Amino acid sequence: MSNLQLWLAIAGGLVLVIVVAHSSWTSRKNQPRQAQNLVSSEEFEALNGAMPPLEPQLSDDTDLSNADTLGELSLAPKQANLDALIDVIATLELDAPVSGDAAISYTPSTLRVGNKLLIIEGLDAQNGEWESIKAGMRYSAFQVGVQLANRMGPLNEIEFSEFVVKTQTFAEELGTTPEFPDMLEVVTHARELDQFASAHDAQLSFTIKATQTAWSPGYVQQHAARLGFVPGLMPGRMVIASPTAGLPPVLGLTFDTRAALSDDPSQSAIRSITLSLDVPQVPREQQPFENLCKIALELAKIMDGQITDDRGQYLRPEAMQGINADLQILYDALDKRDLSAGSPQARRLFS
Repeated sequence: MSNLQLWLAIAGGLVLVIVVAHSSWTSRKNQPRQAQNLVSSEEFEALNGAMPPLEPQLSDDTDLSNADTLGELSLAPKQANLDALIDVIATLELDAPVSGDAAISYTPSTLRVGNKLLIIEGLDAQNGEWESIKAGMRYSAFQVGVQLANRMGPLNEIEFSEFVVKTQTFAEELGTTPEFPDMLEVVTHARELDQFASAHDAQLSFTIKATQTAWSPGYVQQHAARLGFVPGLMPGRMVIASPTAGLPPVLGLTFDTRAALSDDPSQSAIRSITLSLDVPQVPREQQPFENLCKIALELAKIMDGQITDDRGQYLRPEAMQGINADLQILYDALDKRDLSAGSPQARRLFS
């Protein structure tokens, strides 16, 4: 072999090595970032879903056919108390106490009026307090109510009529006659409450987009777990749970469900995640927005991402401060209306 052929062979070999190395480097570069091998016990649970979901659980009468958003899944706590502030209430007087077992058997099969929650309470014959009907108890009176409004809209004439029919049927079984408020007054009140709620509702979200390399589900879950997130009810969702068991989460984090359900999640590429805050559902004193901003900035930093708003516009820290100022005005308005964020009334109204 001549020197020329030798050098050509060497050059060809070098080119082949370079091509293979470049291909390998490109493959590694395009591969989604993976979680680290060494994880804490909390991260292991978050990565493997071993920890039970810490979001509110669904009540037995939750009608999923009417639930096209997670708002319908956050009717917490499960046992709600009637309140004239957000409910229309019919009172049922009795000649003699009735057992809770009998009252339960008379209860409508579906505790819904349209897309709104129907609530029945009994007046405990011993302590004189209103409570959800329980077996083994005795009640001297009952009251039936339905929400005046929720995020699906105000109570209308048809829903009021359905409320009347269900209440009358329940009352007939008890041998009594209910008293109802005037329908027109109720519907007018419902519309006014709905207008207030619509003007003072806020569901905030920040999107963090990968600036270069995509992320794997494990990579996202690991970093989120380090900041306090745990598995949510659905694949691709994590939450920071409320300090009070059974209440809605403080913050939510979501990413592509298909990536979370992939046969090989390590090869699933996630290019964005969304952090969310349902403002009326979380008490003001927990400073949820401040935590939302802090977590968004931290995740963007450690995951090499960029924070944007729901329109895809880059969100600067100064803009976050402006949002916070507007949010304080909203909190004040809710407080003034006795619908403080995180209160039972606000959680039901804004559901």
